[in-house]
Amino acid sequence: MPRPTNDVHPFQAHVTDADLDDLRARLAAARLPEAETVRHAAPGPGRWDQGVPLADLVDVVEYWRTGYDWRAFEARLDRIGQFRTTVDGLGVHFLHRRSARADATPLILTHGWPGSVAEFIDVVDELADPEDPAAPAFHVVAPSLPGFGYSDRPAATGWGIERIAAAWVELMGRLGYDRFLAQGGDWGGVITTILGGRYPEHVLGIHTTTAQAPPGLTTDRLTAAERTWAEGTRDFWRHHAAYAKQQATRPQTVGYALVDSPVGLLAWILDKFAAWSDIEDSPFELISRDRVLDDVTLYWLTRTGASAARIYYESHNSLDPDLRVDVPSAITVYPRDIERCPRPWAEERFRQLVRWREPDVGGHFPSLEVPDFFVRDLREGFAAVLAARR
Repeated sequence: MPRPTNDVHPFQAHVTDADLDDLRARLAAARLPEAETVRHAAPGPGRWDQGVPLADLVDVVEYWRTGYDWRAFEARLDRIGQFRTTVDGLGVHFLHRRSARADATPLILTHGWPGSVAEFIDVVDELADPEDPAAPAFHVVAPSLPGFGYSDRPAATGWGIERIAAAWVELMGRLGYDRFLAQGGDWGGVITTILGGRYPEHVLGIHTTTAQAPPGLTTDRLTAAERTWAEGTRDFWRHHAAYAKQQATRPQTVGYALVDSPVGLLAWILDKFAAWSDIEDSPFELISRDRVLDDVTLYWLTRTGASAARIYYESHNSLDPDLRVDVPSAITVYPRDIERCPRPWAEERFRQLVRWREPDVGGHFPSLEVPDFFVRDLREGFAAVLAARR
């Protein structure tokens, strides 16, 4: 049985009523621009050509001010189990749900931007204590990235993806999990790749929805469909990644707006939920307003709009091109994700690819968009990973 150390302390999230009153007052006093000037008035993705449509934002702001219940989200975090510890000089917040099953395997889940641990609240219970006794169980650890949520905001540069991965190994060891599985998407997927590549003595295997190939590969071996994937990823980074360039080069500048204006923060994040989810018109087709607002409100109340943006400054384009992952790996590529790596390219980095899946539905936020499938996919992926080690 894992033995926690004295350096890990229980944590409860409880903001003051004054903080919530201030949020509602700011929402009520928001100054909004005129409506977008787009040709697509009917429902459909074209409505979002200039960003979040005014009518949609007004609706969410009103619900945020009058209907959203932050206290319910706080209670859910507390029921899962929240903790903090100091790793490499930085306070790290994490969810930790220890399974009741004796055969459970330790698992670390890592979120990205504009996500948070809020992405996992609907899947932790089923991963830790599945209803089906034949399903695998996991001791689930979900840390908040440095500068995100209730983790500390770094006071100096240096907290990039390599340092975060090293901190996660230290965190898991501190919890008594010297050998563990790892999963992630977005920045969490990149960090998970580093965990598998740098720490094979600790990482049993990985599952990622963000597989990044080494640079410089040609399309010669790709099928027509795989070339479309590669072209789509290049198109995304050329024409739809202004947010990443801004946060990679001027995170402090955009940070003032994200920390001072809840409406500005909401629009900045909601735009990505819309653009990166598998929807026809609105992200709320798949993800509830409450789940989106759990995430946005966590950023707001912890004042982490600027500090979270800095992960781009610290880590953009910094994945070691020579890094190879030799531990068993499972990769799932969702049809509406922003980066879709062709399998032949992925195999250049992930040398023991034991499971590859291309679902019919889902985008960048699968734990929120398709949570039941997400849980099933992790179970099957990690079953293949663990079988490969026998």
